[in-house]
Amino acid sequence: MHIMEGFLPGFWALVWYAIAAPVVGYGTLKTARLVKDREVNKSHIAVAAAFIFVLSALKLPSVTGSTSHPTGTGIAVVLFGPAVTAFLSTIVLLYQALLLGHGGLTTLGANVASMGIIGPLFGWVVYRSVKPHTDLQKATFAAALVADWTTYVVTSTQLALAFPAEPGLSGVIDSMSTFLGVFAVTQLPIGVVEGALAAGLIGYISMSSESVRTRLGVTA
Repeated sequence: MHIMEGFLPGFWALVWYAIAAPVVGYGTLKTARLVKDREVNKSHIAVAAAFIFVLSALKLPSVTGSTSHPTGTGIAVVLFGPAVTAFLSTIVLLYQALLLGHGGLTTLGANVASMGIIGPLFGWVVYRSVKPHTDLQKATFAAALVADWTTYVVTSTQLALAFPAEPGLSGVIDSMSTFLGVFAVTQLPIGVVEGALAAGLIGYISMSSESVRTRLGVTA
């Protein structure tokens, strides 16, 4: 889920903005360089952004009374790394907050931190770790799966820090366990489906683009 507008206390909203801002700034510069360096990067960046937008806009009912959705960041992080993914996710989340009522401006920093930065970073680490030992599609599946699940662990942590069950670390842990239990029912299978979709798309992109195969070290 995106944390909705006004839900976080002001202190935590500012904390997550402070964490997200420098990463997004660097990602903006890196994206601009990629677009300038190679014309073909524009289309691949557009595809990665569209994948994030479409999947993260799917609000799926949860049996726990909440909603869940994929994050869609797996393609971007495999193609361009975590910094560019942070920038693309910010654009998507800002659009959704302003025009779709999904998320919010006060919680944009928190949502970017979870879905656009920390989740993709863990996915990228997994991708780089497993890629030498398997093929591109399996590595992408792992990256998208881990990015999705990590996003929801981070979101649970954000909510637990803002709303602990009781003062102190034990209250944060108890609250985090509650939020994780709410999300896990639907998010675990959603992550698997998202991984499969990302693997299929990256396979298609790599087959149709020599530049992508070269960048990712894939032989034809």
